[in-house]
Amino acid sequence: MLTVNNIEVVYDRVILVLKGVSLVVTEGSITTLLGANGAGKTTTLKAISGLLRTERGEVTKGSILLGTRRIDAMRAFDITALGIAQVFEGRRVFEHLSTEENLVAGAHLERDSRKVQEGIERVYGYFPRLKERRRQQAGYLSGGEQQMLAIGRALMSRPKLMLLDEPSLGLAPMLVEEIFAIVGRLVAQEGLSVLLVEQNAAMALTVAQHGYVMENGRIVLEGSAEALRANADIREFYLGLNQLGARKSYRDAKHYKRRKRWLS
Repeated sequence: MLTVNNIEVVYDRVILVLKGVSLVVTEGSITTLLGANGAGKTTTLKAISGLLRTERGEVTKGSILLGTRRIDAMRAFDITALGIAQVFEGRRVFEHLSTEENLVAGAHLERDSRKVQEGIERVYGYFPRLKERRRQQAGYLSGGEQQMLAIGRALMSRPKLMLLDEPSLGLAPMLVEEIFAIVGRLVAQEGLSVLLVEQNAAMALTVAQHGYVMENGRIVLEGSAEALRANADIREFYLGLNQLGARKSYRDAKHYKRRKRWLS
């Protein structure tokens, strides 16, 4: 579905942010990209969706392929038309529009009003709570409902690949489980492919089939979700577990360092 080949990303023609990132998203699967704040995860998503230009960034090396088509030099609008939709960190709904008006905005590529309405009903099928609040101003929805709306709005463009950026941010655990369960249904029932950026590594590795770990603009580790869950470094640094499986105390966080061999 998606192949990122050894890309470098530079901002303002000076600041090197991504340093040879490569990853693959297979069709009909969830692939997760893990890493601390500032590792380059969101920049990777923006390189894929074509949004780097809005922040004076560009892919200066490597390539990004959707299937066999190269997209790294394309405009964001054209990339969306090919079937890639990005759900941003922090949800970013149109607060002064109603729930349904937000969904209509997500269908900006569709000119057939009948298909737009079909898309809205499809979203309501996955998110019944949004139907209950279809007339409500989006700014007054709860955080979980806004996240549902952000995903639903992305679905309105009928994507083949969805880029999800920190969907669990600021949400209660039960809501996180509900949202990830719905994402899992979308993958299973509609063949949607998902690239998931998440700091909640435990949840991400539960729903994903494959994962990558990013540090300082580089991929330092990859493998199946099962293998990553069993990896001692992942358990300690991302799941907060020691070698005995007990929760690690973070009173000594000042001594925390990534193992240098990750970057070798």
